[in-house]
This record gives sequence, C-alpha cells and structure tokens, in this order.
Amino acid sequence: MRDRKKILVIGGGGREHAIIWKLRQSPRLLEVYCTPGNAGIAQDAVTFTTEYGGEYSKLIQRAANLGIDYTIVGPEAPLAEGIVDAFEAAGMKIFGPCRAAAQLEASKSFAKEIMSTARIPTAESQTFEEARPALRCARSLGAPVVIKADGLAAGKGVVVARTMEQAEEAIRRNLDAREFGESSRRIVVEECLVGEEASILAFTDGNALLPMSSAQDHKPLCDNDLGPNTGGMGAYSPAPVVTPDLMHEIRETVLLPLQSEFQRRGIVYKGVIYAGLMITDEGPRVLEFNCRFGDPETQVILPRLENDLIDLVEAVCEGTLHEHSLQWKEASAVCVVMAARGYPDKPEKGAVITGLEDVKFDDRAVVFHAGTTQRGSDVIVSGGRVLGVTALARTLPHAIDAAYTETVKIRFDGAHYRRDIGRKALSRL
Repeated sequence: MRDRKKILVIGGGGREHAIIWKLRQSPRLLEVYCTPGNAGIAQDAVTFTTEYGGEYSKLIQRAANLGIDYTIVGPEAPLAEGIVDAFEAAGMKIFGPCRAAAQLEASKSFAKEIMSTARIPTAESQTFEEARPALRCARSLGAPVVIKADGLAAGKGVVVARTMEQAEEAIRRNLDAREFGESSRRIVVEECLVGEEASILAFTDGNALLPMSSAQDHKPLCDNDLGPNTGGMGAYSPAPVVTPDLMHEIRETVLLPLQSEFQRRGIVYKGVIYAGLMITDEGPRVLEFNCRFGDPETQVILPRLENDLIDLVEAVCEGTLHEHSLQWKEASAVCVVMAARGYPDKPEKGAVITGLEDVKFDDRAVVFHAGTTQRGSDVIVSGGRVLGVTALARTLPHAIDAAYTETVKIRFDGAHYRRDIGRKALSRL
C-alpha cells in the first residue's frame, strides 16, 4: 500500500461531511481534520475552529504543524478570496482553483464573458450596475426573466421572476438596497431557459479532464419547483436526462472549451469544475459555473464513486490525473435535504434534532450533517440546510423510497423538506 496521508477539509456543511465520509473509506487515510466542521463531522474527523477571514497565515501554520499532506477546500468563498494562492505560496498542497480561476463562480459577469469568448452555449444576458437600464433590459426580454446578483450569495442570489413586478423587485433589492452587499453591486439580467436542469462536475488538474457521473439538483424550496431559490433541497444521481450522447456533447461544447480558454489566458484551473446546465430542445445551455464540489450533488455523487478519493485529490494536486479513469457503482443515489423553518430567508436556529439514532446507517444509507452543532448530548439546528439524508439502491425508485423512509425518522421543530426529489427522473426511466 502507498503512503498514508493526512487530509485537511475546509468547511462545515453537508458537502464537506460527504467528502470526509468518502475519505474515511480510503486505506490511504492516516488522519482527517476539518475546520470548522459541524456536529456530524466531529464524529468522523478532528475538528478545530480557525478565524481566517480572508487571511490564511494562521491556518497555513496550523496545517503545517499538523503535517497535512493535502487540503481540500469545500466552500466557494475561501477560493474566491485566494486561499489556494496563499497555501501554494507557502509550499502547501491544496485541492481547488486559484483566485483568478475561482472568479468563474465569484463573478457571474466574468463567467458570461468567459463563455462568450469560448463560445460556450448559454442564455442571452446583459450586465448592469444601475437599475433603470436593467429594468429596460428585463422588459425587453419579458417575463419570466432571471435576475442574478453578480457575486457570491450562498446560492440565494438568483431570482426567476415570473412577472415584471418580481423582476423589478429583484433588480431594486440588488442595485438599490444591496441585498447581498458588494455581491449586489452588479447584476446579470438573463433570458429564462426552458428545459430540465442537470449538474455535471469534473475533476481537472489543468490539463486532463475527468467528468463525473451526472446529477440533478432541486433548487426551489417547495415541491413542483415552487418557492424561492435555495442552495439546493435535494439531488439524485445519475440523471437520466443526461444520456451518453449528451454527456459527450457537454464535454465537447462546455467543459473542454472552458478549460482551453483558461489555458489561453495562462490561468491554471485545478480541482473541480461544476457546470449547472439547462437541457433545452436546442441542446445543453450553461446556467452557471461553480468552482468546487456541488452541494447537495456531492452527497449523491461520492457515494456512487468507486475510486479512492485520496488518489484523485493527489492526482489533481500533482498533475497526474491523466493516469486515472473514474469507475461508478451500478446504483442510484438520492439525497433529501432537511431545512430549518424560515429557510432560506431567516432560518430559525436552536431546535433539538431527534431520531438520528433510528436511521439505518450502513453502506446504503447515511445522514450528512450541514447546519448542526453539539450542545451537551443534543444535536442542535445551527443553519438553514440542516441535514442531507442519502440512500443508495439498485434503482432510482428504490433509492427514493429508502431516502424518504429514513428522512421521516428524523424530527426537529419546523423541519421542512421536499417530497418530490427524483420525481422528474421517473418519467424518463
């Protein structure tokens, strides 16, 4: 067996819990650490708090003192702030794109400019810093129309306005009221694409590119895609809407042109590329790019991945990804997200979570913690998205049944979850 590794994971949500859960399956893992973690992660990793706030010298020193071999960055904000640049300048190996590459997610107008230059298919759009011309553009496109805060907004900066009144409200909340602070200084007004969404993630070391199995997220808060957009209320993998031919088209028209454009600009993009797509009658169109593992897509993709995650992290960091290929379990995975009352606007915190001990934990079911903390012997709600209940089964219908069978065992005051995760796929089977 090759040498064992110490891994540090940055973040404290469901995505990071899923990454740690997968790392723990590797015989190459010596120890896994996480900052800041959550109540569930604390059961699977050594957790510690670090106040870095965009300045990473203390965290880098902590990682060096621990003898960390590889650091994996979960959330988008540290990537946009330049955590990868800081770690690499200190000689530390880290999994994720540099600050220049992370602007792909940190600025939607930058992403649109990249897509235009690389001729990547996407929606018609314009960028604005003043409300009056933005309103004129929205009216010219007509409702429904999409309004996007340019910067990071924790998955809540996109409004699909069904009426012009909703569009005007979203434009003014951003440009006049600065709802998301500096992220609202600029907005993108975009045509509303019609079709079915899909998420395609890919590992890359800047040269080789390995697309992962498809997934489908469920952004709106309520069943039948109603309610406000969220960070994601559930997911399943694979997504039947992404056929083998369509996956090839996505690789050739989206992923490879994006990588080539970064190479042309002299920007090394390594880590994970996430393409959020709308599958239209005219083909795949990019809704957004993210520069890290998706949440909750990670909770259904990693349970299906046969590869050792440490091998892949090492290959990305060392530039040897071309020596690998991905293998997938012949199974479906479904994740149901349980959210706090008031999410996404004003999630209520402090409720006690019960029933976790009743969930059938095995290689077919797992609960990934997101917004939780430990208070004495109790697990407490501490965030908007609280838990992700993931089940793996031979078929998608069986995985859906298993996920909901376990979800109903868990209780906390104000718990909310969608009852239709995976339903779109059933008509395609």
